[in-house]
Amino acid sequence: MPHIIIEYSANVADHHDVDALIAVIHETATATHIGPLGAMRTRATSREQYRIADGHTDNAMVSIIARLGPGRKPEEKTAFISTVLDAAEAQLATEDSPLAIAWSMEVQEIDAQFRVNRNHVAARLKKEKS
Repeated sequence: MPHIIIEYSANVADHHDVDALIAVIHETATATHIGPLGAMRTRATSREQYRIADGHTDNAMVSIIARLGPGRKPEEKTAFISTVLDAAEAQLATEDSPLAIAWSMEVQEIDAQFRVNRNHVAARLKKEKS
C-alpha cells in the first residue's frame, strides 16, 4: 500500500501535464516509505462533468485519496498527506495556468478483514532483486 486514486476536473488536462502529476505523486508517496514499492499503485481519472463553486470555467479540482493498510499512527498519516499534497501542488505550480484549483487529499484505512490481495508484481520485483 498505498493505493492512490487521483480525480481531476477535465480542464486540468487542458493546462497541465497529468502524467507528470501522476509521476510526482507516485514518486513522492514511494519516497515516504509508507509502504513497499511492490504494493504502490497510483491511478488517475478525469471528471468530464463537474461544477466547482460558481461554475467559472477557470475553477478546477484535484482530489487525492490514499488507501492504506492498517497500523499507521495518526502523525504518520498526517505527514504523508502533507508531503504528497505539497509535491502535487508544486508540480502544477511550475506550469503557467489560469486555473484556480481546489485541492483535497484524504487517507482511508483499509479494513484487512475485508480485503483480498493477490499481488504478482511484488513477487516479480522480489525475484528480479535476487
